[in-house]
Amino acid sequence: MTPLDFAVRYTAVLILALIVVIFGIVAPAFLAPGSLMSTLKAASFIGIAAVGMVFVLLTAGIDLSVGSAMYLAPVIAGIAMQRLGIDVAPALLLCLLVGAAIGLVNAILIVRLRIVPFIATLAMLFLVRGLGIWSTGSRQIDFPASMRAFGQSALFGIPMPVIAFAIVAAAAHIVLAHTAFGRHIYAFGNDAEAARKAGLPVRRMQAAVYVICSTCAALAGFVLISQIGRIDAGFGEGREFDVITAAVLGGASLFGGIGSAVSAVLGAVTVQAVKAGLVYAGVNLYLQPIVQGAIIFLAVFLDGLRAIRMEKQARRSIRPLA
Repeated sequence: MTPLDFAVRYTAVLILALIVVIFGIVAPAFLAPGSLMSTLKAASFIGIAAVGMVFVLLTAGIDLSVGSAMYLAPVIAGIAMQRLGIDVAPALLLCLLVGAAIGLVNAILIVRLRIVPFIATLAMLFLVRGLGIWSTGSRQIDFPASMRAFGQSALFGIPMPVIAFAIVAAAAHIVLAHTAFGRHIYAFGNDAEAARKAGLPVRRMQAAVYVICSTCAALAGFVLISQIGRIDAGFGEGREFDVITAAVLGGASLFGGIGSAVSAVLGAVTVQAVKAGLVYAGVNLYLQPIVQGAIIFLAVFLDGLRAIRMEKQARRSIRPLA
């Protein structure tokens, strides 16, 4: 393996290490154990949503409605907690069901009606957020104390949001790396036509990844709200860009067939590490979006570079006819 191949293959790890080193030198407080745990806790909800996004990206699709799913699903759960008095566990289940329903609608639009994923999920972005604003009258919803208690709790010193992130990432890794469904996703992402000719259930598989993505987005919204205890009309707005950036920056490809649960973990931690590092380093508040935009550009650039390198390697691996 050449140095360039190594750098392309482990770009996500190298970028995260570089960010930690730079901010650790500029602002030593960034490396304090409490600061690192806070960064990981803040990255948990983006990471959970990024895990779901990896499933979609592996099929060369995209889901722009995740930010709206983060908003509507917890809103419905919050309304049920207020009006019906249900506890955290039933509210979480309701939240996940709403998220799955959003993903199912996306799947119908894309798989059954054959609408381009970008257009279908963009329309759902506005539709789902509109439903959330209509259901709340654009008012803030305050969740009961039991919700905050869940979000602030810890197990063996590890915050509950981090545990939820770890469980989701581990489950996704098992599915993608050790099940037939995971292998089918990679096969479809690498060559959709070949997967169809091989008889793989490509339609069911495509539908499933959008349901998984929206369910993860709903869980991500629930995890974040459990930390802040309230939700307003702007909640989750624009988060789809953070989620996509995290997935791609971590190693998932926009062209499909490349990525893993580890991609979501690395990408989410990297994105949050940059945000936290900018604060610790005292960077001007108005300059921070510029840096974040540069990170998005870097993610897309590296994804393109990775695709070019893999295409060249594939060409070299083809043996000439005898």
